[in-house]
Amino acid sequence: MMRSNNWIPAVFSDLFDTEFMPKANCTAPAINVKESDKAYTVELAAPGMKKEDFNVHINDEGNLIIKMEQKQEKKEEDKNTRYLRREFSYSKYEQTLILPDDVKKDAISAKVEHGVLTVELPKEVEEKVKVSRQIDIA
Repeated sequence: MMRSNNWIPAVFSDLFDTEFMPKANCTAPAINVKESDKAYTVELAAPGMKKEDFNVHINDEGNLIIKMEQKQEKKEEDKNTRYLRREFSYSKYEQTLILPDDVKKDAISAKVEHGVLTVELPKEVEEKVKVSRQIDIA
């Protein structure tokens, strides 16, 4: 007697991959960009990510590149069970931001805290020269 369990994966797909609970595919994380008088701040939602999962740099064209990549594989060994469906978690994301001309590129900083990557882009401070002088009357 041949045993077939081909119906089981389809049942799980039908149960979990619906319009109410779509299958989790690669989606872009949410990004906030704020501006103050002194800086721009980029916030990228990345729950569960660590600083080792990120690469933030400026390319040859002066653009800010944010990359994140995370791989997870959970292995549970049990001789009494076998996989009917097994999924691996893999996240990869890359975003290029064209920086405004007033960003001080050598002072950019980044940190990861509470599932959010924050990139600080300080602005160049233009010192306004006040022109005051005595004007001679002819």
